[in-house]
Amino acid sequence: MKPPERIGYDGEPARTQRAQELMNERQSVLAANDPIISVRNVTAGYGDEIIIRDISFDVFAGEIFSILGRSGCGKTTLFKVMTGLLEPVEGAVVIDGEEIRAGESAQTGSVLKKVGVTFQSGALFTSMTLAENAAFPLRLHTRLPADTIERIVKLKLSEVGLEGFEELLPAELSGGMRKRAALARAMALDPKILFFDEPFAGLDPVTSATLDETILKINRSLGTTMVIVTHELASILRTADRVIMLDREEKGIIAQGSPQELRDKSDDPRVRDFFNRSASGPDSNEKSP
Repeated sequence: MKPPERIGYDGEPARTQRAQELMNERQSVLAANDPIISVRNVTAGYGDEIIIRDISFDVFAGEIFSILGRSGCGKTTLFKVMTGLLEPVEGAVVIDGEEIRAGESAQTGSVLKKVGVTFQSGALFTSMTLAENAAFPLRLHTRLPADTIERIVKLKLSEVGLEGFEELLPAELSGGMRKRAALARAMALDPKILFFDEPFAGLDPVTSATLDETILKINRSLGTTMVIVTHELASILRTADRVIMLDREEKGIIAQGSPQELRDKSDDPRVRDFFNRSASGPDSNEKSP
């Protein structure tokens, strides 16, 4: 079911009563949907080092769900487990009724055809044009004729605002355009779910806001479930229906709910510090595992 229209967050603490009612209505409708992703008791790490421990949560069909937290808290580790890039030590991830596993079976299984993934760097093929990049999943996973693939590619590029740029190489694109090109490629197979790894990293505020609007437009028009790993507060507040916050010391979830609720009502100082950009807690500048 396509989610109801959302009301964008304008960055100000005050909200009209009607806007709050509409937000609550959207969240109620989404929560009534069946979970499309279930993470159950997941523990994961690298070698003998455990990064996240005994994590469980659901993502409901049609919602924009963000995973956030300070550097080193395990956001990227959880992302890798959810997209089949890392086998958990314990626990399981179920996507649309199918358990996803890392390794060869996950790469070739039907479950991964239900998801599209965009990486922080974009991961575009530098020697391919924009159209060739967007067409790659269709050529790899389908037997569609060339003219059909061409029509799909034009549609997907149009959906992310890149019509007319089909013949450009990635090096000829701005950072924001490369992010949107990667999104077009991730959408090529019409996935039910889109995963984003730090989609706003390296973008200026205006370009980030443009990408926010693209994400919201796709979610509104197609009902695509979206899971976004990020620490960009403005985009979290603008786009996310629900979030979980991870903590490095706890190795797990310390808060979950709507981002506005966590910002305004949480009594956990770690959550308040994050949403108010306070440095009172322990800091870390290293890359998140």
